[in-house]
Amino acid sequence: MNFHNEFTCLCALRGATTCENNSVLSITSAVEELLVELVSRNNLIPDQIISVTFSVTSDLDACFPASIARRKTGWEKIALLDCQQMFVKDDLSKCIRLLAYVSLPKEHLPQNPYLRKAKNLRPDR
Repeated sequence: MNFHNEFTCLCALRGATTCENNSVLSITSAVEELLVELVSRNNLIPDQIISVTFSVTSDLDACFPASIARRKTGWEKIALLDCQQMFVKDDLSKCIRLLAYVSLPKEHLPQNPYLRKAKNLRPDR
């Protein structure tokens, strides 16, 4: 699919959230909330989403965030990837970050959701 034309641009969106604990339920809840915010704030439909890379801190290993995203209707063709965030002393714990490449209208100002305790990562957002 070719979404790039004079009316659209390829944009990289960032976002992050945290979990209460390292469980499938907690990670699922956090990822679903993050994806809902990413989609709603940017008025996205699945055809506009090219890829999403999730990174998690080393204290989250109960499930893969990409497997949660893959269950969403229309997300079957989106390239999804999981990786472990590099360890940095005193980093925010139980954190899930994402980097999404999307096609947006040129006039749209990208909105990057930082939720829960991850709001502290980007107080400017």
